[in-house]
Parts: sequence; structure tokens; C-alpha cells
Amino acid sequence: MKKIYIGTYVNTHGIKGEIRIKSVFKYKDKVFIVGNTIYINDKEFVINSYRVHKGYDMITLKGIDNINDIIELKGNDVYIDYNSINLSKDEYLDEDLLNCKVYMKKIEKGIVTGYKYFNNNKKILVVDKNKMVPFELIKNIDLDNKKILLEEVDGLL
Repeated sequence: MKKIYIGTYVNTHGIKGEIRIKSVFKYKDKVFIVGNTIYINDKEFVINSYRVHKGYDMITLKGIDNINDIIELKGNDVYIDYNSINLSKDEYLDEDLLNCKVYMKKIEKGIVTGYKYFNNNKKILVVDKNKMVPFELIKNIDLDNKKILLEEVDGLL
């Protein structure tokens, strides 16, 4: 199973075990679905309810009805199985970009080794472990051939 990061469990809400998740995940509508299985600290949970409150994704979990049953996991990252996300052909996850070759002006500039999120919801591709490229500069993505074409910006890479 390939686990995909969808956010961080940042706090509880109330005393009945509802948890608050901070997430910038692109396809929340495909993840935060009643009945979907999520993983927190390698423990498996099934989503019982979902709502958005003050910018946070709020969920309850089957079998959890008390704050004391879930508070110990506060601060941990939340994951979902890659295969449980039903993406259409033109949709992709940021993880799908890993190991893609990056091109600018038909010249290979490196390989995607990671990505980062910032507080203002800006996303950055990490190329060759130390070069950062804003997602806004991606012109085309060819996942079948593992290639990313960037806008032509002098001095970028």
C-alpha cells in the first residue's frame, strides 16, 4: 500500500472525539468521504462524518466517541491509501510528479525529488534536492513519459 499525506491532525474539537485536520490536499472531495479509511500514526480509522469549520477539515471516526480515545494521536500526520483515491485521467497527485524529469527550452534541467507547501498555500517543486521551482511555472505535465515542461525563465535552473 502506498500512503499519501493528506494533512496533519492539529487538534480536537469538543469532547466527543471530533478532530481538526489542517490540509492543503488538492482533492479533498475524493478523500474526506464517509466510509473512507485514513491512517494516523499507522493506525487505521474509518471516517464517520466530515465538515469544514473555520478553514479546517473536521472529521469523526467510527468507534471514537470520546476525546480521550483520540487525543494521544494529536500532532501526527494523516494519510490515505493511494489506490482509494479515484482520480480521472487528467488529475494527478503531487506525489505523481516525483522522479519526473524537468525540462525548460527542451533542455533537461533535473529530476523532481520532492515538493513543499507553505502557509500561503504556495507549492514548490524541489528539483535535484536543492533547487526550488514554483508550481505556477509548470507549463505541461506528461506523467506517461515522466516529463514536466516549465515556462521559460532565464536564470531559474
